[in-house]
Amino acid sequence: MFDYVIVGGGSAGCVLAGRLSEDPRVRVCLLEAGPPDDSVLIRMPAGLALLAKTQQANWGLQTVPQPGLGGRRGYQPRGKVLGGSSSINAMIYIRGHPADYDDWAAQGNPGWAWSDVLPCFRRAENNERGGDDFHGVGGPLNVMDLRSPNPFGPRFIEAASQCGHAINRDFNGPDPEGVGPYQVTHRNGERFSAARAYLEPARSRPNLSVVTGAQVTRVMVEAGRACGVEYRLGGETRQALAAAEVLLSAGAFGSPQLLMLSGIGPGEHLRSLGLPVLVDQPGVGAQLHDHIDVVQVFDAPGAHDLFALSLPGAVRALRGLMQWRRERRGMLTTNFAEAGGFIRSDPAEPIPDLQLHFVIGKLVDHGRKTVFGPGFSCHVCLLRPRSRGSVRLASPDPAAAPLIDPAFLTDPDDLRRLVRGFRLMREIMHAPALAPWRGRELGGSAEATSDAQIEAFIRDHADTIYHPVGSCRMGPGEQDVVDARLRVRGLSGLRVVDASVMPAIVGGNTNAPTIMIAERAVDFIRAARAG
Repeated sequence: MFDYVIVGGGSAGCVLAGRLSEDPRVRVCLLEAGPPDDSVLIRMPAGLALLAKTQQANWGLQTVPQPGLGGRRGYQPRGKVLGGSSSINAMIYIRGHPADYDDWAAQGNPGWAWSDVLPCFRRAENNERGGDDFHGVGGPLNVMDLRSPNPFGPRFIEAASQCGHAINRDFNGPDPEGVGPYQVTHRNGERFSAARAYLEPARSRPNLSVVTGAQVTRVMVEAGRACGVEYRLGGETRQALAAAEVLLSAGAFGSPQLLMLSGIGPGEHLRSLGLPVLVDQPGVGAQLHDHIDVVQVFDAPGAHDLFALSLPGAVRALRGLMQWRRERRGMLTTNFAEAGGFIRSDPAEPIPDLQLHFVIGKLVDHGRKTVFGPGFSCHVCLLRPRSRGSVRLASPDPAAAPLIDPAFLTDPDDLRRLVRGFRLMREIMHAPALAPWRGRELGGSAEATSDAQIEAFIRDHADTIYHPVGSCRMGPGEQDVVDARLRVRGLSGLRVVDASVMPAIVGGNTNAPTIMIAERAVDFIRAARAG
């Protein structure tokens, strides 16, 4: 028996476990399906190149065939390890635009405006640049500039400046618009995941139990109240009981899947699979959306500072490994996407609706294909897509992967904006600052010049940039899954705390906002406990 049972040891779950166990009177259990985060590939920032495309520490999920992408299945890597996706992601620290949070509040979610969430961002953060009205120091999550930045990041920034884009050295200040270097969640040249930040300092607390390899199969409900969870560990079925609350932090796919497996979801769908319906909640698994993204890739012959699959590149990587082991510096401290920014697809847009990620390597098929030789790439992603999809059960078997349908590009506005973004990205990539190293353009994008050709290229090559949200949406309506305090409608003792509750995706990377959501939830949980 515990006070709180947390399902999922990802970004949000680690925050909840670390914060709630600060009170020695509170008993906390954290259940994670994956292993501990002790792999060197997790600690070494450049290890993400392998983690994102292998099954190590990764659920390696796929979407259902996407009509908007020519029937292709999209790839959905999600962390299956302590730290969750913060242990396998590109470590970029971005909060989104202040207007995103004001919009959450305007949709009927009091307590989620920018003025409400900024203190949570600051409380979570230890920014090595120092503290001010926008940045925190002394928080668990270390944020810093890259120790050994690659020289091609500044060249990309110069190229963007040549195309008329403002240079912005702080995307997390009052206005994220512009192009510049990204700050990262590193410390001393290592990845600094949510597990390192929140869980590692708490592991010795006697009131915190962390169980890895624990696959939760259902939420247990008695008399309209969540009273615990059932999980599988080492071939055995066990239970963890919660005297106060069950907190679902299994992510945008796992949380709605677990709710439906527990009889909480669209009644017709659950009955079709032979599952009992405890709460007929059509919003569970609805409103899934994600940042759709397309990449341009270039050869860069003679650019020895870039990552390359080649004999000289292997020699450089070996030297880099030795340097990283000795000093925690050098090329293997890279997060690959070292620079980027936020731009408008049209000057009439009120705030940036596109994000750029410049990558110091050839990212063909979003990194899933091996390409030899040096090169560089650039992503452009649509920040606020209108397309909405769903998460559904494929089977009543908890071990079966869910049916993931982001419904990419089903809203025509998404494709129109992405075409404009592709043209803006191409302009930057052909600017004079990159010309001395730029070789041929790969992957068929060079031939895409008309709008129709660019649309076809996007449908053939676009995919997620790994930011699924919204499938347990927060809001005041009956179709919304949780209220503004993240409590699941129709039951007591149950909250969802992760990216699935976002009413609308933020204009940027989603890891820092997910950590903020968990910090905000801690306030709500403590207030409820205090009565």
